[in-house]
Amino acid sequence: MTLQRTIKKHVTLSGIGVHTGRVINLRIKPHTPNKGIVFRRIDLTHTPEVPAKYSYVVNTQFATTLGIGKVTISTVEHLLAAMHGLGIDNAIIELDGPEIPILDGSAYEFCKVLLTAGVEIQSDLRQELILKRPIELKIAEKWACAWPSPRFIIDASVEWDHQMIGYQSFKY
Repeated sequence: MTLQRTIKKHVTLSGIGVHTGRVINLRIKPHTPNKGIVFRRIDLTHTPEVPAKYSYVVNTQFATTLGIGKVTISTVEHLLAAMHGLGIDNAIIELDGPEIPILDGSAYEFCKVLLTAGVEIQSDLRQELILKRPIELKIAEKWACAWPSPRFIIDASVEWDHQMIGYQSFKY
């Protein structure tokens, strides 16, 4: 078992929202153990919060959008990938608009900023998902499977009837 992590100090960044074309300002702050990653819309009355949990996904067309009621945050995937890659479990992400800036279109710029904040080990154990049996999800011609394993492995492939894509695979 490993301990939870947050950032040591707050960091800020700004960039253009790919869908709105607006400048969006972010402040990423440390958060207490067991709170997870939480988005806070500081541009709205009462600064509503939306947890970064799969149960709050409201749309996945062109971007991953989290939401509660009319409060949404779009294009969260690159920032959340950076946080996951750095092992950050708890953080507050304040933003003054409806989406995360696109920056360079990857998680790289988010990683650079988060690394300047530093990572702080917290006192509580990380809650880890442990698969006890295979899981399979199918929607039309799309599918995903997960099997129990002693270590993290990704084996992915895609096949499209298009000359630019064709068949591609990736193993990690």
